[in-house]
Amino acid sequence: MPFYEYRCDSCGHELEAMQKISDAPLSDCPACAAPALVKLISAAGFRLKGGGWYETDFKGGAKKNVAEKASSESSGHSCSSGGCCACS
Repeated sequence: MPFYEYRCDSCGHELEAMQKISDAPLSDCPACAAPALVKLISAAGFRLKGGGWYETDFKGGAKKNVAEKASSESSGHSCSSGGCCACS
């Protein structure tokens, strides 16, 4: 569930609340009880990992192409009967 930031227009109190996306926005300030909370806009805190994303936009030097390195490391499998897993 994402965190949302709120600020009270009445007293200036700021808070974070963990809510479902489908939940209604909070309205009552826990500090002064006034119905004056306003949802603030903030930066998202997630990162798109794996193949297909522009992962090189977020990395520099030897950290590039982590998805390719991870898939090559996981190719050494212990599947003894052919056709039993997605790697064959």
